[in-house]
Amino acid sequence: MRTRTSTHKKFDFAGFRSILRLGFAQIIAVIAFITLGTAHAADFDGSNPLICATIEALDCVAGQDCTKGRAVDMGAPPFLRIDFAKKTIGGPKRTTTILSMDISDNEILFQGKELDFIWSLAVDRASGNFSAGLVDHDGVFVLFGSCTPL
Repeated sequence: MRTRTSTHKKFDFAGFRSILRLGFAQIIAVIAFITLGTAHAADFDGSNPLICATIEALDCVAGQDCTKGRAVDMGAPPFLRIDFAKKTIGGPKRTTTILSMDISDNEILFQGKELDFIWSLAVDRASGNFSAGLVDHDGVFVLFGSCTPL
């Protein structure tokens, strides 16, 4: 008579507990992310000033390819400060008045005029990313960046 031996290992409760802890940690991380995401979106409701970093820029003229580069290398301010209470957007050298502002569920839209340019800026309320355009009769200057509440 042969003795039957099992090739299965005993159930490893310690390993199972580690997996459970990892699973709980992931669940807690997801809940925290959702909560922080909601709180973060609330920061973009017009009650807090924003600081925005300009990251990338395009300079486009009719009939030519757009020039692409870092915003600061193209003469754009490295940072913009949006002050909802004063209705201004300012950089290190200039501050301009916000002539129009609209806050929707998804974004905040700003418009104004500075020197010979009209401008529009849109901030995504969930991520804080922004796109802006400055337009004159010769072409358009486009900025991309990210904002965070002060």
